[in-house]
Amino acid sequence: MASTLRNIHDHNVIGSEDTVYRYLCPVKKTGSIIGKGGEIAKQIRSETKSNMRINEALPGCEERVVTIYSTSDELNRFGDDGELVCPALDALFKVHDMVVADIDHDNNDDDDDDDGNDDELGEKQTVTVRMLVPSDQIGCVIGKGGQVIQNLRNETNAQIRVIKDNLPACALTLSHDELLQIIGEPLVVREALYQVASLLHDNPSRFQHSLLSSSSSMHQPGGMLMSAALNRNYAVHRDITDAREFCVCFICPAENVGGVIGKGGAFINQIRQETGANIRVNTSETDKDDCIIFISSKEFYEDQSPAVNAAIRLQQRCSEKIGKDTNDLAISTRLLVSSSQIGCLIGKGGAVISEMRGVTRANIRILQKEDVPKIAREDEEMVQITGNPDAAMKALTQVILRLRANSFEMDHGLVLLPTSFPYIPQVTESSSKSKYAKRDDYSKLNSNSKRRTHV
Repeated sequence: MASTLRNIHDHNVIGSEDTVYRYLCPVKKTGSIIGKGGEIAKQIRSETKSNMRINEALPGCEERVVTIYSTSDELNRFGDDGELVCPALDALFKVHDMVVADIDHDNNDDDDDDDGNDDELGEKQTVTVRMLVPSDQIGCVIGKGGQVIQNLRNETNAQIRVIKDNLPACALTLSHDELLQIIGEPLVVREALYQVASLLHDNPSRFQHSLLSSSSSMHQPGGMLMSAALNRNYAVHRDITDAREFCVCFICPAENVGGVIGKGGAFINQIRQETGANIRVNTSETDKDDCIIFISSKEFYEDQSPAVNAAIRLQQRCSEKIGKDTNDLAISTRLLVSSSQIGCLIGKGGAVISEMRGVTRANIRILQKEDVPKIAREDEEMVQITGNPDAAMKALTQVILRLRANSFEMDHGLVLLPTSFPYIPQVTESSSKSKYAKRDDYSKLNSNSKRRTHV
């Protein structure tokens, strides 16, 4: 009973005997399981007494990982016969049914343009379920000589495969994930999913305690940053007034601005076009050393963020190089953050910022008041990230995704952050000259708000 209470109340721990499922949800279908402000996801957690985390969308990956976990104790009534199952299995099927219902909605819209034969089309309709399973757990589905998986295929008539190569970018390298795929008609897939979920329930992975740890969330490289297309059917049901503007505000050395803009504005216009983000260069009459690169977009939380996308692309050009040796190159990235949001980066007793430092291996500092450049406003504080380009990008990703979740007022227990986006090589045209000597004198500057001029 103690394990039951722990899993209901502790959203951040997976026990060695718990049941864990990682369901891959198409990016454009995540709105159907998140809901406005996370309402649907919270309802699933409340009704099933399970825990659920939804990974941030990785650029270039068409799926998001929905991690569902609970005690293995069979406490919930399930199905028409009221069979007792564990809370995680109950939640798994609520998620699956919502995703499939959304797919049915897509197909029905497409059928409106057909001449008929609905019954024939319905018989041919197929759905696909994809789940990530640690390599030490997948054996219970395959069986000795493949006997178990072959029996499942025969009993359910579903196409069931275990894929070990060319895994999606959201797979975890440290737990040696494998991809379980089930294809067939909706009822066939549902039965096969139940059989597979039951096997996974009975055979937990020895890696599962680390599945929520950011240190284990090192994603495989690959894929390019891109804007996600809106789910056209879900978009019909969401109010555009619910979209929120998310902003990233870089402090950029003035000498770097030419590299950010590019010849004739070519580079900044390219980033605007490719990401869909608004990007402005703001200067101050009283601060000749720094300028502001202001990146924003109006977006829904369940979609990939144009502003995040653009910020990652622009980071190196907005940063200061440190060190002369290319083998020991580091960059310093500075962000302005509203004082009202800074708490989500610090956490209770500094827990969040300590975790980000440990995961990314970057130096992350939060500077206030007299230590903030004079181009900042009175209600802004500065986040400074220092490290090699890869570590600095991982840290920037952590910082801005936490700010984004906070600005959308998302439950911190619902969102599981990736450690990093895939690395993108960038040509940095900015000077390598260090300005730390000047920055050390910031304590002598007046921190009053200064007017920024748009260029």
